[in-house]
Amino acid sequence: MKIAIVGYGKMGKIIDGISQNRGHEVVARLKETPTKESLNNADVVIEFSNPEAAFHNISVCLENQIPVICGTTGWLDKKPAVEQLAIDNGTAFLYGSNFSLGVNLFFALNENLAKMMSRFNEYSCQLEEIHHIHKKDAPSGTAISLAEGIIANSGYEAWKLDETKDKELGIFAIRKDEVPGTHSVFYRSEVDEIEIKHTAYNRNGFALGAVIAAEWIADKKGVFSMKDVLGL
Repeated sequence: MKIAIVGYGKMGKIIDGISQNRGHEVVARLKETPTKESLNNADVVIEFSNPEAAFHNISVCLENQIPVICGTTGWLDKKPAVEQLAIDNGTAFLYGSNFSLGVNLFFALNENLAKMMSRFNEYSCQLEEIHHIHKKDAPSGTAISLAEGIIANSGYEAWKLDETKDKELGIFAIRKDEVPGTHSVFYRSEVDEIEIKHTAYNRNGFALGAVIAAEWIADKKGVFSMKDVLGL
């Protein structure tokens, strides 16, 4: 495939290497807002930029009928508009708060555990995420996805950063050193604690998942997630 990378930072460079190792041609490496010309007739765009630029970047690509794989977090208030844009232009859009195979299995485990724990009022739930000090958004997109999975399968009604009350689910965001990403879900009672945890050792798993998603979406139209890609 011909792949355009929009947002050429640390992740973009890893995606570049993995794409070429898997036999694809990287036809654009863009740090700025794409244009029809700069996308160089790409078959698919992989977008890892920043929360301020993501919406405009994605919109340009979809308006030119190029499918987009997006891993940028922190802009999701505009996600419904992007999804409609993909449908209106007869192309495809896939957002992933985290493209790692392990994290997506962790999402499924999280939802199943939430269903089990919802029967036991003795336990309260809390989330913790740890990322590198350069990460701009808090909580992380992955933590929000975990929270949404719990809310959909329990009595919690909303998530909130830090301290909570009533039926709010607390997320604690820690920024430390160069940590790629650690996410923990705790269920605590007066007598014990249950914890599930995912620890990323580096960014390679995120990048590989994004390229696999790009390969999967190439001939499709509509709005998708990593659950579709992995058959979860």
